[in-house]
This record gives sequence, C-alpha cells and structure tokens, in this order.
Amino acid sequence: MAAFKAIVIEKAEGGTKAALTDFDEANLMDGDVTVRVEYSTINYKDGLAITGKAPVVRRFPMIAGIDFAGTVESSANAAWKPRDKVILNGWGCGETHLGAYAEKSRVKGDWLVPLPKTMSAREAMAIGTAGYTAMLAVMALERHGVTPASGPIAVTGAAGGVGSVAIAVLSKRGFAVHAVTGRPQEADYLKGLGASEIVERKELAGPAKSLAKERWAGAIDAVGSTTLANLLSMTRYGGAVAACGLAGGMDLPGSVAPFILRGVCLYGIDSVMCPLDRRKEAWKRLETDLDRQKLATMTREIGLSDVFRAASEIVSGAVRGRIVVKIG
Repeated sequence: MAAFKAIVIEKAEGGTKAALTDFDEANLMDGDVTVRVEYSTINYKDGLAITGKAPVVRRFPMIAGIDFAGTVESSANAAWKPRDKVILNGWGCGETHLGAYAEKSRVKGDWLVPLPKTMSAREAMAIGTAGYTAMLAVMALERHGVTPASGPIAVTGAAGGVGSVAIAVLSKRGFAVHAVTGRPQEADYLKGLGASEIVERKELAGPAKSLAKERWAGAIDAVGSTTLANLLSMTRYGGAVAACGLAGGMDLPGSVAPFILRGVCLYGIDSVMCPLDRRKEAWKRLETDLDRQKLATMTREIGLSDVFRAASEIVSGAVRGRIVVKIG
C-alpha cells in the first residue's frame, strides 16, 4: 500500500510532538469507507491538539485533524460509493481515531454526511466544525422559540470561527446581532458580517452578578467561564443561551438565579457525537442560510506545512474567521 503525507502526533518527553511525515495506508484504522481528503480546517480543538496545550489526543500515534471534506475512494458501506462527495465532523477523529490532516482517511460510513450539492469541498471546510457548531447553536435558539422579534442576540468570541459564522447566519435570518470581542480593531470586519453592535469583552469579564440588567433575548457563547456566567445573568426573561466552547475555561462561576427567576435556558452544543439527522439538518441549513460571499471574506487558505503556525495562532486568539487547509 502507498504512503501519503500526514501530520502525526507522537508522545514525547514532557508532552507530545507533532510533525509532517509519511504515513503508510496499511496503518490506517478500521472503517468501511476510505476517503481521499481534499480539504480540512483549523478549529480551536485542532490548535490544542497540535500544540499540546490540552490533552485532546487519547491514543498515539495520532493523525491530527477533526474534520474533512473529500471524495470516497472505496466503500463497503451501502450508503456510499466511489466518487461520492462527503463531509466528516467529529466522532473522535484526531482524538481517538486517525484524523483529517492526511491525504487519506478510513472511517465508519455512518460518520459521514453528503456534501451539499451547491457547496464545494473547500467551502465546506471554510465552514468546518466551527461553522457547523455555530449552526447547531442557532438551531437550538430557534427550537427554544427565539425569533428576531424577541430581541438582539449576543455572540461571544465574535471574531473567531464559531462567532464569525454565527453572526453571518443570524444576520441573514433577520436577527440583530451584538458581537462581543476583545479585538476592537475587528469592528469593521464584524459589522461586515452583519453585527449591528460591538460589545467590548471587558463588559462580561468581571465577576457575574446573580442577576444583571436584561440585555439579550439569547446568546451563542464559545468562551465559557465568567463570560458565560455574565451572559446568563444578562439574558432576558424566557431567553436562551447556547454554550459551545471553553476558550475562557471550563468553570461556570455563576448563580441559578437566571434559571429559576427569569426562566432562562442553557443549551449545551455537542458537535462531536451529534445525531446524524441533526447533522444533516445543520449542513442543509448552512447551504441556504450562510452567505457565501461573507464566508469568503472570513476565510484564508494554507497548506499542511502551515498548520503548525496556525495552530499556535488559534490557541493564542490571533486567528480571525476561518482557515482552510488544502490537503489533496
């Protein structure tokens, strides 16, 4: 079997080490579909795995990368045939199953979803897990009953991948979006995506009150910790917050007051093990509800050899929007 290029994470003294190397196809893990990977992307979790800043990887050696878009090369799964265009997000890829930063991947066919007909593989990974997670969060708010008439929606980590896609989708759906960011220099970028107001991150940085002044009908939070606690305390009666990230920490130093005195709901957004039907719905919605021109303005492309630098940048909060990784 042929070898191909891949970014492999190995155990090393004092932690882990990632390198671009040759990988033998014979060493791919079990699965019933082999995919020739065309594009991947850089998500926050990828940054943590590559830099070793958090114990994302749970088996070694591991090919990094949690998502890809590509073409089926061979299949023993009745749902897929050669030349089918597919997307994979999550399911432990890059953590417990060999991941996406490789020219080939062998996975379970049940993990795959079809590439939307009007979307290219590059566009799919410009969206990537970050954008797919943003869509899941928007869907959670809508299922709760939040509408544009309910009031403005706050989006934290606004200039990042999840935030950028969330702003673009919400604004196209008619919502007033308040972009919460620690990068005021990105105000024009955020307004270009559809934000109607820029909120400085420091307004949500102090210790959270049990209940603060009601500001937002809902929120999408990629930060966690004190930021999430403050969002909850500022959410209007009957509103909802969708939590999908932990860039600020895994703790939640808040109060039950928003839940029991204002009827606020907190929704957890899990993109890794999300059921297939909801995945398909999210990608169908992304095909129609995300402005492709806005997607293009938030995206830049790199090669496999550039992943290491980009991983450090995303962990340090220096990445704006989305990064596509060209694989094949």
